[in-house]
Amino acid sequence: MDVLIVGAGPTGLALGIDLARRGVAALVVEKADALFPGSRGKGIQPRTMEVFDDLGVRDAIRAAGGTYPVGMIWQDGERVGEHQMFDPAEATEDSPYNEPWMVPQWRTQEILAARLTELGGEVAFGREVTGLTQDEDGVSVHFADGPDLRARYVVAADGGRSAIRRALGIAMTGETVDPHPMLVADVRLTGLDREYWHVFPPRGDGDGFLAICPLAGTEDFQVVAQFPEGTAVDVSLEGVRKVVADRSHLTPDAVTELRWSSDFRPRQALADRFRSGRVFLAGDAAHIHSPAGGQGLNTSVQDAYNLGWKLGAVLTGSAPESLLDTYEEERRPIAAQMLGLTTSVHRGETRRGDATRQLGLGYRGSSLTAETGTLPGPLRAGDRAPDGMLGGVRLFDAFRGPHWTLLAVGVEAPRPPATTRVVHGTGQVSYGKGLFLVRPDGYVGWAGETATGLKDYSARVGL
Repeated sequence: MDVLIVGAGPTGLALGIDLARRGVAALVVEKADALFPGSRGKGIQPRTMEVFDDLGVRDAIRAAGGTYPVGMIWQDGERVGEHQMFDPAEATEDSPYNEPWMVPQWRTQEILAARLTELGGEVAFGREVTGLTQDEDGVSVHFADGPDLRARYVVAADGGRSAIRRALGIAMTGETVDPHPMLVADVRLTGLDREYWHVFPPRGDGDGFLAICPLAGTEDFQVVAQFPEGTAVDVSLEGVRKVVADRSHLTPDAVTELRWSSDFRPRQALADRFRSGRVFLAGDAAHIHSPAGGQGLNTSVQDAYNLGWKLGAVLTGSAPESLLDTYEEERRPIAAQMLGLTTSVHRGETRRGDATRQLGLGYRGSSLTAETGTLPGPLRAGDRAPDGMLGGVRLFDAFRGPHWTLLAVGVEAPRPPATTRVVHGTGQVSYGKGLFLVRPDGYVGWAGETATGLKDYSARVGL
């Protein structure tokens, strides 16, 4: 086996999809007997929607969800005003996905798992990891029940309590974002419309807020309630009914069904390393976020998107093993940046706006980024490659798939490596004039006024 992925959350499933379409022999294993059943990570940010476009699940994700509703503030059983949860943004030619898209996490995982199966991939449930050993050729993973599995590489996508991370002895550094415990529950209820995200501020008696959000594409609502520090949160149906009745005008029996519930203490933490030998950490195994701002799932999926093409290139022998060193180099600073953002949003210091959409993230400082000459346009090597039209071709259509893409904007296109698609034309204002070699994960790896340096860069990345 080439790659063993531990954890069938959004991170592990997205990585499984990316590897499957590259012909990499990979298996996803999951400790639980089924996919995660809750709504927890319900926001798909615009950059992640671009990733899902490439992975072939955009249409299913769009069909399964909807836009976020406007907040409705309640006081003493009366509506007292609306609240915009997100700064508005218009779709543009270079950024066609302009707003967060709400899909409950359980549904996102179902869609990703179906796509993985379609590509010939597999999830093995009920496989609890107890440890691992590795040598210069591969990794042996040990399980509580069943035989060991051996792979050339292992990716830990097994969440904030990662068994793999603990087995490796990799520490996490972080802090409590908010000492107040919180309840999150998916329920069916009556008495509230589905047009608004209903917010019930604290009444001043020591209790925290209550928010009830209709979950797009379902009949469910997500209940979120904050409690005083030291409270033991009751996650039962009776506990959810009580907090809803105590903090709103609804009666306890308005909550007709409890479908999933959890309690947590918002915290943020970052793994000291994202790699140990042949083992990589991704998603919550590498970074734990407050849910505020909807960054955790999105940052995690983008970890997988960064790592997938690199593993594929090394495993097929087209790129040197050193390419894998750039995973931690590129993703750990991004994770640290997003942790700072989510903490700031949670504490009310930053609004949900441009930064939370993740379209401005990039790798300009990466050792994998190179640039020749002085480019006249706004785009630089390391930046996200925008959408748009070039030579009659939509660029996201050109990028879709596991290949590299060479854009020749207003200049002559050189002969590219056989595995690279070429698009050429003029008038693409998002790029300016020049040559742009776009990585499989949608970032500009190399850029130049002329083809000088392109051949050397291509050889370095295995093209």
